[in-house]
Amino acid sequence: MSYALNIVSFDVPFPANYGGVIDVYYKLYWLKKAGVKIYLHCFTYGRKPAKELEVLCEQVFYYKRKTGLISNLSLTPYTVLSRRSVELEENLLTNEHPILFEVLHTCYLLTDKRFANRKKIYRHSNIEHDYYLELAKSEKSRLKKVYLIIEAFKLKFFESILKQADLILAVNKKDTDYFVNKFPQVRSVYLPSFHPNAEVTCKTGTGDYILFHGNLSVSENYEAVNWLIKNVFSKIKFKVVIAGLNPPDFLIREVNQYSNMQLRKNPNEDEMTQLIRNAQVHVLYTAQPTGLKLKLLNVLFKGRFVICNTHLVSGTGLKANDSLVLAETSGEFLAELNRCFYKDFSEAALNQRQQAIQHFNNRVNATKLIEEVFSLPPN
Repeated sequence: MSYALNIVSFDVPFPANYGGVIDVYYKLYWLKKAGVKIYLHCFTYGRKPAKELEVLCEQVFYYKRKTGLISNLSLTPYTVLSRRSVELEENLLTNEHPILFEVLHTCYLLTDKRFANRKKIYRHSNIEHDYYLELAKSEKSRLKKVYLIIEAFKLKFFESILKQADLILAVNKKDTDYFVNKFPQVRSVYLPSFHPNAEVTCKTGTGDYILFHGNLSVSENYEAVNWLIKNVFSKIKFKVVIAGLNPPDFLIREVNQYSNMQLRKNPNEDEMTQLIRNAQVHVLYTAQPTGLKLKLLNVLFKGRFVICNTHLVSGTGLKANDSLVLAETSGEFLAELNRCFYKDFSEAALNQRQQAIQHFNNRVNATKLIEEVFSLPPN
């Protein structure tokens, strides 16, 4: 049977170099491999149209976000209103295929009566109002902090639109339960994020540095690494590499104070892969138990020892073992780093890792997505 699907993306999902677009891009990739015809609709605001997407899709449409002050002057969240597009509406009305809305920011049309008889799927990434409030806590700019708090309250109110969806696909188990309880009339299903890894490629043996990586322009990540620098990395003599996109100036200055630390700004995909595979220990930390952190999946598939706090694995079903270690306090991080740094990543550890990540199999999850979407009863 031939299947076709509209996907409305909040951003252009190529290059797939940060959390949200990684899920979108590799979803396209695996749905294409499964034979699904995809009509991709992307909002642009800084990222350029990408020919690489045309290989995966029947058609790709681009819509410019309506950014600026006017999009803030509404009870509708700025992230949503700035993605309202008449052209998108018209293009979606040219076919009868189901519509998958990527994150809450793209869901403006869920209440549009013209789409009442269409199958409408919401792809969750975070509980958005919780995520924005957590971002506000770590934001240094007062103006941006105020914006994030206001946007969080708007998103919390707007979230009720999801009762108009036919299916919710949530990236972790905890948030699946949240949607089941809040929107019992809508089917909610756990479907982990799609990611670049087809198999476990961890190296056995040992490395000679510790790695933290992430999108360093996001306050959640730069606050996390700042905490680690002050409380963990500055207390050890091991070499530490901090890698990621667009680090702020204050973080560059902070790293430069320490002789055992180095910053890798904006590494390309190959460089990032090598950094991950060759590290001895990956240290991850977040103050937000939201969504599914794709950097965690990356290091589980490609890296050796992982030390993180419980927020990173919240709702994933992952359990601590010899190579995935949980730590909460600075003292616990330091103790585990000292324990893991000279330890051999053995064949037994590799086998244990392969068992731990089985439910993050992209092919299996693409099949599950297809079954869920195309078995929906007609409206």
